[in-house]
Parts: sequence; C-alpha cells; structure tokens
Amino acid sequence: MDTIRVVCGIIFDNEKVFICRRKEGKSLAGYWEFPGGKIEESESNEQALKRELHEELEMEVVIKDFIGQSNYNYSNFQIELLGYKCQLINYHGKLTDHDTFEWIDSLKLGEYNFAPADIPLIKFLLDKKPSNRT
Repeated sequence: MDTIRVVCGIIFDNEKVFICRRKEGKSLAGYWEFPGGKIEESESNEQALKRELHEELEMEVVIKDFIGQSNYNYSNFQIELLGYKCQLINYHGKLTDHDTFEWIDSLKLGEYNFAPADIPLIKFLLDKKPSNRT
C-alpha cells in the first residue's frame, strides 16, 4: 500500500482555528480537515505547507510549531499527516478543493466530522492547550 506524505496547517487568527470541508467530487468529500497537501520530493515540510496553502486558498501564514504526526490507513492508501500550528497573515476567502470554511474555537473541533487522519492532530492540539484560559 502506498504511503502519501501530507502536511497541514492548524491555522489560528484571534484565538480561532481555520477548518475547511472537502467539496463533492474530491476524495473524502464532506469531511472537515485542516488545509494542506502533498509534500513534493524536493520540498521541506514547511515549503510544502506554504505552497499548498497558497495554491488552494491563496493564504499566507507564519509556521510556528510542529503539533504532531498522524498515520492512517484508508482503503486504498496510507496517509502520513504532519500538522503545524500556524498564524494567519492574509486570507480573502478563496476555495478550490473545499466548499466552505469556518473559523471556530478549538474547543469545538470535536463537534465537526473530521477526516480520520486529522483526528489525532485535534487531540494533540487540545492536549497542549493550557487548562486555564483567559
């Protein structure tokens, strides 16, 4: 089974996190995810993330921290998903692979139907949040 290396951004702006829903006609249509894409052979993880966010969303971010890695076996491929916490610089609402997006409180991530590979990253993110929020 082929393993696909993918990077995604867990993008924050004013304490809200950015999530996208896969549009009809795409694999995993209807699932929510953190945006990103495949890592090309000649790219670093960070280069791939910035390229994918620009291509799919025309979004600019500052990549802050590595959140964690998720490995998931779908029926015909395996995904190795690397998640990075990012800070938004610029976004004007462009969508190519998605039909909608939302900015939500990270504590509400569990209320959305996320792609299976993204779910461990939600757990990593919430485990790193301080228990006393101001």
